[in-house]
Amino acid sequence: MPVLTRLIPSPVVVDIRAGALDDLAGVLADQRISSSGKLAIAISGGSGAVLRERLAPALPGATWYEVGGGTLDDAIKLGDAMKKGHYDAVVGLGGGKIIDCAKYAAARVGLPLVAVATNLSHDGLCSPVATLDNDAGRGSYGVPNPIAVVIDLDVIREAPARFVRSGIGDAISNISSVADWELSHRETGESIDGLAAAMARQAGEAVLRHPGGVGDDGFLQVLAEGLVLTGISMSVAGDSRPASGACHEINHAFDLLYPKRAASHGEQCGLGAAFAMYLRGARAESALMVEVLRRHGLPVLPQEIGFSTEEFVKAVEYAPRTRPGRYTILEHLDLSTDQIRDAYADYAKTVTS
Repeated sequence: MPVLTRLIPSPVVVDIRAGALDDLAGVLADQRISSSGKLAIAISGGSGAVLRERLAPALPGATWYEVGGGTLDDAIKLGDAMKKGHYDAVVGLGGGKIIDCAKYAAARVGLPLVAVATNLSHDGLCSPVATLDNDAGRGSYGVPNPIAVVIDLDVIREAPARFVRSGIGDAISNISSVADWELSHRETGESIDGLAAAMARQAGEAVLRHPGGVGDDGFLQVLAEGLVLTGISMSVAGDSRPASGACHEINHAFDLLYPKRAASHGEQCGLGAAFAMYLRGARAESALMVEVLRRHGLPVLPQEIGFSTEEFVKAVEYAPRTRPGRYTILEHLDLSTDQIRDAYADYAKTVTS
């Protein structure tokens, strides 16, 4: 009899549908999450207050914590405040910053985390990473996967469309990230996890090839599922490799070089992915990415998010320094400034023709 030798770290509950918040109390009452109903719920000061008013009557044993922002200090303060409560679990209710703070705080106090996402701006809602601003800029901190993920599509539709667009860019960039991982495997012998790569790539492909738009429940379902699967793929791999390649290096370069002007994570990653696919010679794939990004209102040229050609060239040149030791198409080609400029000029011609 063959023995199952691999356990995949994943949530025990994934509830993605319209009206999911109406059943949140039932999900939290799962004996694997909270046997007593004592919960610490982290929310933002804005939209979180509205959701608290809606959900509090069904969660009488919960203590609500308002989180000031998305910094490491905010997460530490949240964890310290929760130490005295003897809770069963922590619930992060909100966008990416709130969920990342709750992830870090839950890990700090040794409690499971339930992620209740109110937007789909990036793949961090189910990943084993908390991204938090710190004194040096921004850091990524390893944390356990959420024990449960709840996404109410009715709530997602109420969020600004730019959040969904950002999630689209982040999901589609998986395709470029996996291509970079496979390149590194061929060129450097880096180990590749086939299951993690398959999960991340298929999540990206599902979003890329879905005909729907940001107001379509069917599309939102696929996007939400894709972002959750991407998070799980990172847990399977043990790091962010399935969902972070040259596209994310370019994104991080934008954040570091132009911190006051950087666009959303997904906008920068989508643009970075389309350009990275062009650099690797995958012209048809790059063209399809450009077409889909445009259809969803995402940028395909740096000028569309307020950056000049020279600023983009500088970001691409700087990008490999943001992830020392990671091998992508940027490290493989090792282009000079003039070569990056020429490659971008060729890419821009195909995009505008």
